[in-house]
Amino acid sequence: MLKILKHLNLSQKLSLLLSLIFVGGLAISASSVNALLNAKAQNQISLQAQILLEATSAVRDYTDTQVRPHLENNTQNLFLPQTIPAYSAREVFEKFRANESWGDYLYKEATLNPTNPRDKADLFETYIINRFRRKTNTKQLTGFRSQPFGKLFYIAQPFAITQSSCLECHSTPEAAPKSMIDRYGRDNGFGWKLNEILGARIIYVPASKVMQTAHQSFVKVMTIIFAIFTVAILAVNWWLNRYIVRPLNRMTQTAEALSKGNMEAEFEQNSHDEVGRLAKAFTLMKISLRISINKLEEFRTKLNSLNS
Repeated sequence: MLKILKHLNLSQKLSLLLSLIFVGGLAISASSVNALLNAKAQNQISLQAQILLEATSAVRDYTDTQVRPHLENNTQNLFLPQTIPAYSAREVFEKFRANESWGDYLYKEATLNPTNPRDKADLFETYIINRFRRKTNTKQLTGFRSQPFGKLFYIAQPFAITQSSCLECHSTPEAAPKSMIDRYGRDNGFGWKLNEILGARIIYVPASKVMQTAHQSFVKVMTIIFAIFTVAILAVNWWLNRYIVRPLNRMTQTAEALSKGNMEAEFEQNSHDEVGRLAKAFTLMKISLRISINKLEEFRTKLNSLNS
């Protein structure tokens, strides 16, 4: 590499240096921007999922406080899944998913011992629930999980039974409504305890949605950065060529002319910077050289006169 640099002129070396700065700057910018935008996209998706979780919480609360009491008073101990907050939240969310913009989102109230089999926690969700159980002060978990069809971004919040009235159907099979036993059987959804974390409310979003959001922003930002870098590099290259490389080339040509005996060649001083001072120094050197040559000629003339 050093041998190659020795054979390059100053303009080529500057262009090579600026190219390396350009490539290096783009690489560093791309890495930093990509990490920043991925984090931003993840936060944005997480915020949207958080809003959906709050919406499902509102549905659960509405069902529990306003729908359930009225239906129970008129059904004479008949079990209706529509009176269950978890069921209502899931059904409302499925209606919400009919909107194309939210079709990729999934909602599940993953439970270790659910009444409804569709709420049964899988191995990954069981791990999440157990984390909430071990650290009861943890209010939310986020991250990614791998699936055969791709990665999913998730946001999870724990839930527990906080009202003793909810245990009427989940203490023992004997205490549960017969219609509930007929619908779901006697094997699951019993033995729940008050204030015990039973599961986790989880929103799933395909990771591709997070990456797509980040990628779109990345392309826009990097296009702007690329344009700025390009203009800056071209401007610097033009400035260096105009105010350093070209003046140095002219001084080189003048010095070569002087070496061939053309004492009329002049060093141009168009600035007062380092290049201008160098031109001034060469001009003083030229004057000194001319004085020395004149003195040498005078000495030679006197010497010839004495010899003749």
